[in-house]
Amino acid sequence: MTTRILVTGGAGFIGSHYVRTLLGPQGPGDVTVTVLDKLTYAGCPANLDAVRAHPRFEFVHGDVCDKKLVRDLMAEHDQVVHFAAESHVDRSIDGGDEFFRTNVLGTHTLLSAAHLAGVEHFVQISTDEVYGSIEEGSWPESHPLRPSSPYSASKAGGDLVALSYHRTHGLDVRLTRCSNNYGHHHFPEKVIPLFITQLLDGGTVPLYGDGGNVRDWLHIDDHVQGIELVRTRGRAGETYNIGGGTELSNRELTEMLLEATGRTWDEAVEHVTDRKGHDRRYSVDCTKIREELGYAPRVPFAQGLADTVQWYRDNRDWWEPLKERAVL
Repeated sequence: MTTRILVTGGAGFIGSHYVRTLLGPQGPGDVTVTVLDKLTYAGCPANLDAVRAHPRFEFVHGDVCDKKLVRDLMAEHDQVVHFAAESHVDRSIDGGDEFFRTNVLGTHTLLSAAHLAGVEHFVQISTDEVYGSIEEGSWPESHPLRPSSPYSASKAGGDLVALSYHRTHGLDVRLTRCSNNYGHHHFPEKVIPLFITQLLDGGTVPLYGDGGNVRDWLHIDDHVQGIELVRTRGRAGETYNIGGGTELSNRELTEMLLEATGRTWDEAVEHVTDRKGHDRRYSVDCTKIREELGYAPRVPFAQGLADTVQWYRDNRDWWEPLKERAVL
């Protein structure tokens, strides 16, 4: 029996890789996929070129806040994987309206329609940023939410709405919180693709503060693997952290990218004032998804980063037109 999956935000970085994976040769084979995407500045139709002609793929251009459209789509699908989000922290600091509209109200619109349509389950894709900062150790899923930016606050709000639909209505909601993703097709305003493209073009890169902020890095292949485990085997009402297991300071990451692109610190790095409310360290505890679902990251960071740099070297025609939309 074929499972009909509605993927929101499927033209973005992670969502499009998820769709390409589902419909690729290693995919489950028993699914149809409908992508709902508004195609905001970060949505890229070219991300779906590899599956556009696939007989089990459909694209719908629309907004997750459009109640009628969402209701109509929900009635035709069995499951939802919800990626659609405003996600760039710097943009949220400059103005948070769209973040709360999409990440909270849009999530509620989808959940309400999913409940009324009786969908099998709803996978909410979230972020480790909802936990705030942690000086030592790693966050378990039970850690209190202490978001620091309008972006992370809006994602935390969407998470709480999603879990409320499970507790109140019995909707099968499964929630994932990932660490920092990297890989190909990443919009060039996030740190790794921004730095790679700037360095390849001979420009400079901005390093916040002392460069000591620490993040855990997760390759998109591993993230998609974790999401599929949660979609197919996760438990209703549960949250699962998905991490990559490689913690680096921004300074260490910058040094690796300089080496990969043949640039030097003195010529290429510009120290800038630290971001407002900049969390010092993120670290997720992946014990739950590892022990319950058998998750383990497979892509070594050094290899994943080298492959990512090479992809941007080889695909200027993809990222050069997007640079003017990026926050530099």
